[in-house]
Amino acid sequence: MVLSKRWQFLWMSVPRLVYDDSYQNIEYGKFSRFVDRSLIMHEAPVIETLHFKLGKTCGAEDHKVWIRAANKCSVRELIIEIDCSSRESPVIVPRILYTGCTKMLATLELKNVILVDFSSPVSFPSLKSLKLLSVKYPDEEFVNSLLSNRYVLEDLRVEKCPDDNVTVFTVRVPSLERLVLFNSVNRDIDDQDGFEINAPFLESLDITLERGFCVIENQMPNIAEASVDVKHTHHGDML
Repeated sequence: MVLSKRWQFLWMSVPRLVYDDSYQNIEYGKFSRFVDRSLIMHEAPVIETLHFKLGKTCGAEDHKVWIRAANKCSVRELIIEIDCSSRESPVIVPRILYTGCTKMLATLELKNVILVDFSSPVSFPSLKSLKLLSVKYPDEEFVNSLLSNRYVLEDLRVEKCPDDNVTVFTVRVPSLERLVLFNSVNRDIDDQDGFEINAPFLESLDITLERGFCVIENQMPNIAEASVDVKHTHHGDML
């Protein structure tokens, strides 16, 4: 826009957008208004990547406006990453996440957010990659609903966090090929806390357990590589 008038409106068609409010020490209100305007004016028929790296004072209302504005384009990859070190309270992802940007969404990554309950079944028909990093859920039933009917999901990464409202995280995804599970040492957990895996076509498995357990419900004959890192304080059965 600065170098050439011919390039002045090219930004309105770029396929990858990254909004980072920690890049410079700017007033959050100005940043929020800039995101609002740029998303509304964006004209690309497909947004390959929409990435929010946020901290400071952003909230659910900001996300609601941004996701609704982006919904006019077919978003393929959506990343919402919250910097908890710069916030006093966590960010609640609005319900519109489950109804907007879902038809073409192939990759979803959520980090340091809270998910709220949703009355209707969660539907991401094209989702192939899902990362849930330090996410808090309404309950275990919500996790089951989130992962159920995932007929094309191939890649899943889960990092549990303290007070995530899930004791046993169940992964029951027949189409899954790659799975990474991490249970932090900082969690105040007991032997009832862990994972259950039912993924018969899994090819790659990576498990890190500080405590708790992992139950594999069936055979996985397609496994080509596996990494199991277990640190435990007693001699119980881990797998």
